[in-house]
Amino acid sequence: MAETKKIATRDSYGNALVRLGGEHPELVVFDADLSAATKTSMFKKAFPQRHFDCGIAEANMMAAAAGAAAMGMVPFVSSFAMFAAGRAFEQVRNSIGYPALNVKIGATHGGISVGEDGASHQCCEDFALMRSIPGMVVMCPSDDVEARAAVQAAYEHQGPVYLRFGRLPVPVFHHEASFRLAIGRGEVLQDGSDVAIVATGLMAYEALEAGRVLREQGISARVINLCTIKPLDKELILKAAQECGNIVTCEEHSVIGGLGEAVCSAVCEACPVPVRRIGVNDEFGHSGPGGELLREFGLCAENIARATRDFLRRS
Repeated sequence: MAETKKIATRDSYGNALVRLGGEHPELVVFDADLSAATKTSMFKKAFPQRHFDCGIAEANMMAAAAGAAAMGMVPFVSSFAMFAAGRAFEQVRNSIGYPALNVKIGATHGGISVGEDGASHQCCEDFALMRSIPGMVVMCPSDDVEARAAVQAAYEHQGPVYLRFGRLPVPVFHHEASFRLAIGRGEVLQDGSDVAIVATGLMAYEALEAGRVLREQGISARVINLCTIKPLDKELILKAAQECGNIVTCEEHSVIGGLGEAVCSAVCEACPVPVRRIGVNDEFGHSGPGGELLREFGLCAENIARATRDFLRRS
C-alpha cells in the first residue's frame, strides 16, 4: 500500500494564493516579515507589486489591510497565529471586525505542532479569540485539499475570515475531484452509532484513524470533520447527538474556548448528551519536535481511541 502523501497546510495556503491571484487582480497580500514561513513568498514571487511586507508590525498590518479592504481590494493578511490572533487582536476586532471589512487573515503555525519554536509561538488560544469577534468566520482545514478549498471559500465570502494553517506536514486524505467545501458545513468521514468523534484541523485525520481502530474493537464511531468552527454546523452536530448519544471533540487548541466548547454550547441548548473534550488542557506547551509533542499532549489517534473507550464505559 502506497504511503499517504503529506503536505503542510501553510504550503497549501501559498499555492492557493498564487492561483487566486492570477484570477483576481484585486487580491493583495500583506505579511509581517515572515513570508518564507507563511508561504506568501510564493505570491510575492508571482505578483511582487501586490505583496506588501509590513515588517514586524502586525497591528499596523491589520490596520493597513482594513484600509485596503475599504478601497475595494481583497487583502489576505498573514503572520503566525500567535501574532495574527494574539498580538493584533485589538486591531482585528476594531479595524476589521467592527466595520465587517472584507479582510482574510491567513494565520500559520497554529497549535502545539509548531514544535521547536516553543510555548511563546504555540498558539492554542486563537479559535477562542477569533470566535469572540462578531461576524468573524473561523476555519481550520485538515489537509491540503481542504486548505486550498478553504482559501477559495474565504475569498468568495463577503466579510472577515480567520484561517488557521499548520507548519507540520499532514496526510492528504481528501479526494480533490469529489471534495466540496461550504462555509458552515461539516462532513461525515465515517458513519457510526455508538459515539460521534468531532474534529478539526490536523486532528481530523487522527480522529479518522481512531475511528477505524474503534470499529475493529466493536465500537461504532461516527467521525465528523468540521473545517468551519464558526459558524458551527449545528444541524450536523445535533443529528450526531440524537443518533449517537455521546460526543468526543478533538482539536489542536486549548479545551477552553475552541471547538469543544462550541459543540458543548450547541448540544446543551438543544440535545444534552455527554461530551468528552480532547485538546490542550489548561497549560502551555514547550519546545520539541511537532509530532512528538502531539503524542505527548494526547493529540493522536491512539489517545483518541483510548479516551473514547474510557468515556463510553463511564457514560
